[in-house]
Amino acid sequence: MGYTKDTVKGVSWLGFLRVAIRGVSYVRIAILARLLTPLQFGISDIALLVLGITEIFTETGINLFLIQQKEKIDKYINTAWIISLVRGFIISILILLSVKVVADFFNNPSVVQFLVLTAVIPIVRGTINPSVVKLVKDLNFKKEFFYRSLIFFVEVLVSVYLAFKMKSAIAIIAGVLAGAVVESIVSFFIIKPRPSFSFKLSIFNEIVKKGKWFTATGIFSYLYHNGDNVAVGRMLGASSLGIYQRVYSISILPITEVSDVIMKVTYAVFVKISSDVNRLRSAFIKSIVSVIFLVVPIGLLFFIFPTETIRIILGEQWIGASEVLKVLAVFGVLRAISLSSVAPFYALKRQDLVTRITFVSFVGLVVTIVPFVSRWGIIGAAYSALVGVVVAIPLTIYYLFKILK
Repeated sequence: MGYTKDTVKGVSWLGFLRVAIRGVSYVRIAILARLLTPLQFGISDIALLVLGITEIFTETGINLFLIQQKEKIDKYINTAWIISLVRGFIISILILLSVKVVADFFNNPSVVQFLVLTAVIPIVRGTINPSVVKLVKDLNFKKEFFYRSLIFFVEVLVSVYLAFKMKSAIAIIAGVLAGAVVESIVSFFIIKPRPSFSFKLSIFNEIVKKGKWFTATGIFSYLYHNGDNVAVGRMLGASSLGIYQRVYSISILPITEVSDVIMKVTYAVFVKISSDVNRLRSAFIKSIVSVIFLVVPIGLLFFIFPTETIRIILGEQWIGASEVLKVLAVFGVLRAISLSSVAPFYALKRQDLVTRITFVSFVGLVVTIVPFVSRWGIIGAAYSALVGVVVAIPLTIYYLFKILK
């Protein structure tokens, strides 16, 4: 059975979703950049950074595990939901326990109230129906489109409205929380089965055993993609972090969204054809060529016109970060291509190879981040991120040849 038609439809629906979301994202960034200061942004970034770190260190890989299963996944749903619920409360407790440590580490007591509100988010996310992965697993991207769109637009509307009212970056955290609430509620209406309080130890052990590589990969990936943020926030302060994150968002969002769309669709397709290496190799080549064709022009646009891009989106007061945008534009292109290259590994259940690749990127960042930031400031953080993605490219190519030969 061919999946070309399903792939094209999936890319079309998700592509439209991502274009709409990122278009609105830029509008949100433009509005908030004129309402809030870099310092305010930086404080909310610290809170979300802590949320991300605690989430990734407790990651079970449930969603990827469920997509990998070729049989029906209904038998896993109840246990997966219980795992998510417990994980949500654990994350919340960890955030609350870390409040003082985080405030001291970043030398910013204002982050405390942000962290308290942020601690509610994982509890809400833990209630989301795990069955929603069937939208991707069954290639039902039309419903996925409307589901994700609703969540995102609620998050945007809440954050922008509260920013106008409060003139505080707490609005950003409130927006994320509102999106999580809507996602949880809607997930119980759009797809079945709905989970119940039923737990099976055998299924729990299977999920944990097969998800360990997802957890390891997630940890190294998150540390790699956020180690620069930690260094900037710690060494240069919350204001510099706010600037760096906004420029990072501008450069990375449209580029990685292209690769994310293609990877999300192709991963589900790759799983279905994983028993035929020839088909998998052919499908992978087509997908990676598509990614290159789409992301390189966007990267060139940011690289050639960094000042104009920042002036239009963020405003004149952010112009000083234009050189950072040039470096991150190159990083964004290479990252998008690299991320798109790992789908065959997951399809063949070789997530251990992804862990190794991600670890190499992480090491590249760790070795360079402190000296680079010390010498060049936030542009040094961008250079360090670029080093991380470059050093892992040879290993990625080697493993691709090995599994697709």
